Amino acid sequence: MSKKFRRKLIQSSLVQSLISWVAYLYMELVYYTSRWEHHNRAVPESFWDAGKPMIVCFWHNRLLCMCRCWRKGVKATILISQHRDGRFISQTIHHYGVGTVTGSTSRGSSAALREMVEKIEQSYCVGITPDGPRGPRFQAAPGPVYLAKLTGIPIVNVSVATSKRKVLQSWDRFLVCLPFSRGAYVWGNPIHVPQDCSDADLELYRQKLEQDLIDVSNRSDQLCGQTPIPLDESRLNDMMSQRKAS
Repeated sequence: MSKKFRRKLIQSSLVQSLISWVAYLYMELVYYTSRWEHHNRAVPESFWDAGKPMIVCFWHNRLLCMCRCWRKGVKATILISQHRDGRFISQTIHHYGVGTVTGSTSRGSSAALREMVEKIEQSYCVGITPDGPRGPRFQAAPGPVYLAKLTGIPIVNVSVATSKRKVLQSWDRFLVCLPFSRGAYVWGNPIHVPQDCSDADLELYRQKLEQDLIDVSNRSDQLCGQTPIPLDESRLNDMMSQRKAS
């Protein structure tokens, strides 16, 4: 089978629908065969109980099993890239009743931003992977904090981890959670971005979002006996340069 034929086969809508269904069944297998802990869940529950929206952020490598962090019946939508991987992810999470907004910080961002604002006005919770779709790993783009400033809606970070997993050698070190594990969902505290904050302050909130999400993710790994995944090398170099400059 040639590479060209395999590429066309994978891009087929029928094949993608089939794969997305298999992925959904796999995520359900992981969830129902594992023992789960939920840490700081009172934070999202306060929004869900009041029917209020929030901007939920999680790293791109934690996408698998993330749909299970939502309470069933909550109105939710996730920002997905325009890449074919994004289309596959979109089809998969639709099985959970979670909608999608297509776009990214580099392509279609204006239209995606408008759609997310509309969803928030309709009391939807909006999910964003701030380092997606291309990284660098664990470096937050400014999109979520700008959306929080624009709407006045707080950001809440979340992470998921399992005691059994496979780490792929992709740019984000994507985590494949394995069945029969101990799992943990860890929520951060709300990050409120003032609607009158300056661009300089906005960068400080972006850094706060980034560090808090790193901490939340590391905490979920530690609860499951896993070693936290290291930062992207370019990100580490940037941090070292900033420390030397300061």
